[in-house]
Amino acid sequence: MTSRHHATDETLMRLAAGQLPAGPALVVATHLATCPVCRARLAAFEAVGGALLEEIEPEAMPPGAFAAAMHAIDEEERAPAAPSLPARSRPSAGRGRAPSTLPGGIVLPAPLKECEIGPWRWIGIGVRASAVTLPHDPSARVTLLRVGPNRKLPEHGHFGTEFTQVLVGSFSDEFGRYMPGDLSEMDQDVEHQPIVDPDGECICLAALEGGMRLTGFFGRLIQPFVRL
Repeated sequence: MTSRHHATDETLMRLAAGQLPAGPALVVATHLATCPVCRARLAAFEAVGGALLEEIEPEAMPPGAFAAAMHAIDEEERAPAAPSLPARSRPSAGRGRAPSTLPGGIVLPAPLKECEIGPWRWIGIGVRASAVTLPHDPSARVTLLRVGPNRKLPEHGHFGTEFTQVLVGSFSDEFGRYMPGDLSEMDQDVEHQPIVDPDGECICLAALEGGMRLTGFFGRLIQPFVRL
C-alpha cells in the first residue's frame, strides 16, 4: 500500500512531542502503520527532539524531592487492592472489543485492535458511522465512516483540523483523490464536500480537533446526529 497523501510536518512534530490529542493521534498512528515515508520522518523528528533534550542543562531537584517520591511509591504499594467483581458482573471476553475485520474481510488496522467499535448507525442516505472508543481516553471523538459509491458527504467545514485516514475504497474532493493508506488533513479554513468514487464504498477513520461545521440545508438537518 503506497500513500500519496501524508501527514504534515507540523502533525508529526506534535506527535513526536506528545502534543497531539488522542483521537487525531490514533488516526495518524493508523496512517503510520502502512506508511514507511511518514515513519521515517517521525523518527527524524524524534531524534532531533532527543538531541535537544541532551543539550538542556539539568536542574537540581528541590530538597526532599527524592524522599517524597519514594514515600509516594511506598504508599501506593500498601494501598489495598480493588475488590474483584463477581463472575456474573465481569464483562464477557471480547464484549465491545473491535472485530478482527471490517466489511469485505478487510483486516482491522493494528492501532484499532484495542479499541471498542460501536455498531453502524445511519447518519444520511448511503452514509453510516461507528463510534470508536479508545481504552486510554474514552472521551476522544473518533469515528469510522462508511459511505456508499457515488455518495457525497454533506458539505462541511471544521472548528479545528480534521484527520481522515482511508481504509477501504476511495474518495475525491477539490484537493485530490484519496485512496487506501492516504491521510487527509483539513484545517479550519477549509470547506469541502468529499465524493466517494463509483467503484465501491469507502470506509475511513476520522477524528477532529474541535468539531464539524455542516453547511447547507441537509447538513444543518443532520448536525444533531453527527458525532464528529
